Amino acid sequence: MGNTIVKNQVEEVKNFLEKTVSELEQFLNETTLSGLEKELPGDKEYYKVILSHIRKLLVHCEEGLDACKVIMNSEPFSKGAAEKILYRIYHQCIEEFFSPKNDVWYEDSRSAYTGKNSIKMRSEVPDSISAVLKSLEGDFQRIREELEYYETDYRTKMIQSK
Repeated sequence: MGNTIVKNQVEEVKNFLEKTVSELEQFLNETTLSGLEKELPGDKEYYKVILSHIRKLLVHCEEGLDACKVIMNSEPFSKGAAEKILYRIYHQCIEEFFSPKNDVWYEDSRSAYTGKNSIKMRSEVPDSISAVLKSLEGDFQRIREELEYYETDYRTKMIQSK
């Protein structure tokens, strides 16, 4: 891929991460465990794990955003460094959104055929949690499709280097 294409992708991902960070910060700044329990009395431990994962996702997105800003401001533009950053963002942000390590929620692969949201919670959750995930999902899906190339490209390079 040419420098221009990669640079445009970094810019697009930077814009996506700015929006994502803003939405996650707003949600976390306004959300408390006691507030979630008032909204929907339920499994307090499950709510804690959800909030913890959303905080981790926010940190990964902030780190990715910082990396995008650095690479966009560097002269000359380093295509190799940019591709490495995009690969890292794909794994730390995109994959973590759709398939969190602690299985707080999961992606319903059949949703692509039904036109519904693909993120499914393990248990019932307050509407505020569902709303923030639904508001972010479309952009995460779009960026995942954009960055899947880096996953495939990286694996190909690893196989060829053996």
